Amino acid sequence: MATHWTLGGDAADPQTLAAFWAFALGYVPEPGYDDPDGASIVDPDGVGPAIGFLRVPEPKTAKNRLHIDVRVAGEPPWDWLARADLIRAKVTGLVEHGATVVREEHYRDERGSVLGHVVMLDPEGNEFCVA
Repeated sequence: MATHWTLGGDAADPQTLAAFWAFALGYVPEPGYDDPDGASIVDPDGVGPAIGFLRVPEPKTAKNRLHIDVRVAGEPPWDWLARADLIRAKVTGLVEHGATVVREEHYRDERGSVLGHVVMLDPEGNEFCVA
């Protein structure tokens, strides 16, 4: 049996970062969690781990060693054109919520170049990918 766990993150503004990631992942604020120096979001279906954010005074200074991959395209096999449309639609919504696009990564296969994933930054500069 797997151990229940929570992903924790530092933040300059925990509520803003929690709201962004709630949108990105389809999560909701954790019921009963009320802390001006922290925020927590949970999977409304109770399947995924909780994600907590705590206020810290120092800014982010280096690349993440661990990051979230937002997987919007489901499991393979994929229709690569439809998959690219799903990725780009999610990227557009994330930009509208404060994310920044860093770059698109393309894979090469027998069809040529296909969109693999998009590298992005959340509102506080944390790297993540949309695939």
